[in-house]
Amino acid sequence: MPADFNDESFLVGSRRFSSRLLVGTGKYKDLTETGAAIGASGAEIVTVAIRRTNIGQHADQPNLLDVISPDKYTILPNTAGCFDADSAIRTCQLARELLDGHNLVKLEVLGDKDNLYPNITETLKAARVLIDDGFEVMVYTSDDPIVAQELESMGCVAIMPLGSLIGSGLGLLNRHTLSLIIENANVPVLVDAGVGTASDAAIAMELGCDGVLMNSAIANAQHPVLMAQAMKHAVWAGRAAFLAGRMPMRRMASASSPQTGYFFQ
Repeated sequence: MPADFNDESFLVGSRRFSSRLLVGTGKYKDLTETGAAIGASGAEIVTVAIRRTNIGQHADQPNLLDVISPDKYTILPNTAGCFDADSAIRTCQLARELLDGHNLVKLEVLGDKDNLYPNITETLKAARVLIDDGFEVMVYTSDDPIVAQELESMGCVAIMPLGSLIGSGLGLLNRHTLSLIIENANVPVLVDAGVGTASDAAIAMELGCDGVLMNSAIANAQHPVLMAQAMKHAVWAGRAAFLAGRMPMRRMASASSPQTGYFFQ
């Protein structure tokens, strides 16, 4: 067993985590199911859409933090629903106020309401301002290796390329570009968006990703709590397979049992 598999923690900015599965909080039928699924996932980082979720800004409404306590989870505010840099920046600043100075955020600036593809120009602009303002920025981006390098060089603490469109469940459509991002990165790379089932998560980890973030794949499953458990195991298995090193692919068969050294009568 590789020595580093005995300690599978990894660093995101100034924080260290053990679970490589990150989960969202949207689309569940109620807060009870939300809490049960997140608990079953084993995730330590839970992302929250500040523009769509109450974490204390509305005192007369149910508070998500009642089921995902900051004492147990690292809350990762995200800027889902922002289509320009200014709104994303303001959203992160609001989250910092609501969470008593918390500075780890997930930045996403979208370019189109139909495909939710990232607007890279606005993403770069927002990232620069947030980093200069003391935020540790995990950034949702396209699967472009050059853009990923630029975001890392600016100071983003994690690069989060999409596997496919948000909420699509199409899986990892371009493994080659994801591999290029992973090979050149010096910060964690986490697939964000597009995972549909456990095999997608395992493939991402087998490629060498440091983690996977998902929401719809769990929340939209027929049995979300069971799917959360499946994702937990898939991420673990994919990471173990990556560290173990897969066998070489061959064009022709290779017998499992040796063909020499035996006498036949």
